[in-house]
Amino acid sequence: MFKNLEGNRIPDVTFRTRRDHEWVDLNSNELFAGKSVVVFSLPGAFTPTCSSSHVPRYNQLVPSFKANGIDEVICVSVNDAFVMNEWQRAQKADRLTFLPDGNGEFSEGMGLLVGKEDLGFGKRSWRYSMLVRDGVIEKMFVEPEEPGDPFHVSDADTMLKYIDPDGALPHDVTLFTREGCPFCVSAKGMLRDAGIEFEELVLNRDYTDTTLRAVASATSYPQAFIDGQQIGDSEALKGWLESKQYLQARTAA
Repeated sequence: MFKNLEGNRIPDVTFRTRRDHEWVDLNSNELFAGKSVVVFSLPGAFTPTCSSSHVPRYNQLVPSFKANGIDEVICVSVNDAFVMNEWQRAQKADRLTFLPDGNGEFSEGMGLLVGKEDLGFGKRSWRYSMLVRDGVIEKMFVEPEEPGDPFHVSDADTMLKYIDPDGALPHDVTLFTREGCPFCVSAKGMLRDAGIEFEELVLNRDYTDTTLRAVASATSYPQAFIDGQQIGDSEALKGWLESKQYLQARTAA
C-alpha cells in the first residue's frame, strides 16, 4: 500500500536538466519554494497512456491552473534529460515543465518507485499527481495498486476539480478549414476574440474532403465541433457564441 504523504515536504533532490546544450542542475528548493505547483508523475516518456492522455490534457489545462493561482505544472518521469526534452517537443507541450528523474531519486523519495522489469523498463515511477505549496504536499492522487497501468485519479481534470470545485472546464474546439476561405478566417477570429482556444485542421494538409463528409456530412467550410457536438459553419458558430454570451461580452468590453 503506497503511503499518503500529504502534509510532508517533497524529497530534497537535484534534477539534471538540459537546456541549450548545457547541463542545468535544479534542486527541489529552486523548483518549489514559495510556489504553488502541480506535479504529475508517470511511468515513461513516449508510452501510450502518458502520450495520448496524461500529458496532453495537463498541457491544455495549464491556463486554467494558472487562473487558480498555480505557478507551474510539472511532469516527472524516470527518464534522462535528453529523452524528456525530445518528448516535450514531440508532444508540443510547451506549457509544462518536464523534469527528468533519471536515477529515480525523487520517485524513490516519494515512496513511488516501482519495478517494471516485466516490461523491460527497470525501476519507474508509479502514476500519481500532487499539489505542492511552498514545498509541502497539500493533496495527492495516487493510482490504485492494481495490475497494469491504472489511470483513474491522477488526470488533469481531477486535480483541477480539487483546486476549483465549481470552475468550468475550457471548451474542446476543432475547426475544419481550407486555405483561402474567408469564412474560415472569420470563424477563427471569432474564437480568438472570445478567448477560446481551438485546434485547426486544414484541408489536404491534415485531412481530405472524405474525412469531412464522414464526420460532418458536409462539404462547406469551416465546420466547427465543440465539446463533441457539430456546430456547423461560421454563421452557426456565431450563433453558438452569441448564445453563450461570448460575443456580447466582448462587445460590452
